[in-house]
Amino acid sequence: MALVGRRDGRNFGYGRQLSYAGPQALKDMFGGGHYGTVKAHCDRWLAFVKWCRSDQGPGINDARQIDRKVLTGYAAYLRDVVGRGDLAISTAQNRLSSVNRTMAALRGDQHVKLPSPSKALGMQRSGVRHSVPQGQDREKIKQIVDVLCRHHQLRAAAIVLLARATGMRLREAILADLPRLSREARDLGRINIQDGTKGGRAGASAPRWIAVDENVRVALGFARQVSPAGSHNLIAPDERYLKILQEVVRPARDILHAHNLNGFHELRAAYACERYEQITQHRAPINGGECCRVDRNLDREARRQISHELGHGRIDVVAAYIGGRT
Repeated sequence: MALVGRRDGRNFGYGRQLSYAGPQALKDMFGGGHYGTVKAHCDRWLAFVKWCRSDQGPGINDARQIDRKVLTGYAAYLRDVVGRGDLAISTAQNRLSSVNRTMAALRGDQHVKLPSPSKALGMQRSGVRHSVPQGQDREKIKQIVDVLCRHHQLRAAAIVLLARATGMRLREAILADLPRLSREARDLGRINIQDGTKGGRAGASAPRWIAVDENVRVALGFARQVSPAGSHNLIAPDERYLKILQEVVRPARDILHAHNLNGFHELRAAYACERYEQITQHRAPINGGECCRVDRNLDREARRQISHELGHGRIDVVAAYIGGRT
């Protein structure tokens, strides 16, 4: 969407409301693409706008009034929220980064920003999970799937089942080659996650094998049933990936949130915790398990295996899913 007024007008020409102006400027900056990125920035910008309008904020509704002092005040506010334990450090840093990006989109320059969100907060993100993953209870997952089906969100239900059963990322579940995976499950008893993987980790150079159990078979079977005609994944031949995000994933998130599941990524963490328990016969550290104290070698081997199954190259990343080593 083009500017609604002159660039030197209210909110740099993007309208009268701060909450409206930021998203419009971001859409201009990204040229209507990068839907997921724009959505994330918009959500974080709206959190900033809410603070601006609150009693704790500066009470402004025009981006032209936002300067470094305002941004520093927002950083101080976030620092207090993190200190109370109501917000993760990573979330606070992401919010500041998104405000920087949105201000650049609105202004058309980099003159008003916080150069280092981590320094502004005075905190470093730990990369270690401190909250129990949602979605570990399979009965609750079944309830969510049932609700999605009742709302005719069959493909979203398939994504939930695949993510919980195999630890797939959202993109991997959407783009999974279902006929190939089904053949591998039948003939080999394991599946190789290769489609939609992150960072180019695909092909023979980066095999990612997952053992098949009944949950994997059910997830693959359901996904094949709801796969559009003429497709080998969850995208119809005449659809784009962006359309799936807008028309399938986005509405489904409301149902997930209503059932206390923050997002599809929580299902990867639930999968990781389950695999940790299967490998070590101890609960995951975030669930109160103490394998890391009893047998550090076994704990390390479990983390190495889970890292491989989730498509990561380093075992320290697993702490973000199952908790740290104490």
